[in-house]
Amino acid sequence: MTGAIVHGLDAVPQPTVPSIVTIGKFDGVHRGHRTVIDRLRDAAAGRRTVVVTFDRHPLSVLRPEAAPPPLLSVDQKTEALASAGVDLVVVIDFTPEFAALSADDFVERVLVTGLGAAEVLVGADFRFGAGGVGTVETLRASGERDGFTVALVDDVCESDGRRVSSTGIRAALEAGRIAEATEALGRAPRIRSLVVPGHQRGRDLGYPTANLAAGAEGYIPADGVYACWLHVDGARYGAAVSIGNNPTFGDVPDKTVEAHAIDVQLDLYGSTVELEFVEFIRSMRKFESGEALATQMGLDELRIRQVLGLPSDDS
Repeated sequence: MTGAIVHGLDAVPQPTVPSIVTIGKFDGVHRGHRTVIDRLRDAAAGRRTVVVTFDRHPLSVLRPEAAPPPLLSVDQKTEALASAGVDLVVVIDFTPEFAALSADDFVERVLVTGLGAAEVLVGADFRFGAGGVGTVETLRASGERDGFTVALVDDVCESDGRRVSSTGIRAALEAGRIAEATEALGRAPRIRSLVVPGHQRGRDLGYPTANLAAGAEGYIPADGVYACWLHVDGARYGAAVSIGNNPTFGDVPDKTVEAHAIDVQLDLYGSTVELEFVEFIRSMRKFESGEALATQMGLDELRIRQVLGLPSDDS
């Protein structure tokens, strides 16, 4: 079941039953977030399940210099939330005006009038209202006044006791630790973007690549070569993916993402593709010549075939 997605409280359908609500940034929709959503669904008891999130990280308004880059675009995030089995995903524009709402106004506009909340699920560190003055305790007091209850959801931790967090996932991706990020996310990291023309060097070297446009949705991991699955038009292909500025040739000033689909020739220009990262293969480095790079690319592909379970050329 995929829930409805609406933008703004004015677009929320009026409920025929009370709502059970959770609120958060949900950056990455990781295992911790999914635990909250599972708890929401389990506790629904015939009520409408609602997830409230924001169109940007609140810090981008409150302290822009401290705002982290998102793990998912707004579209990716809302798609993931809607597919988690809730009835409704509500995206609120986190504007300066919204940030200035008092705690009481937040409760009245969002929870009471906007959503008709009967129960609200939050984490122990939940804050709301201007200056973050609203706490779980003040939310419970508001609930006693306005007719809703508040339930706490415990953090989800890794095997070593560390809390699963968006910050930790970003750190893992920045270091190319794909397995660690996958464990915390509960799924492989993904990015998606439009395929645009590149320098055609991969084709000249015998490994034609799809070059992703700048501004890809999702969090691009560390420079290097990766084993990936390439998704396009409902199909999946094994791929060798290179991230970096191609130091062998030295004329690519910006970081680029290039994907070579294995065992298939695809005309992807103008298509939107999604890359699912499976394993880090090696770091980006400069080679003495294009021929040396091509030799290494052949070795990379052999390793990637093993990782993805694809047949080797001589099998």
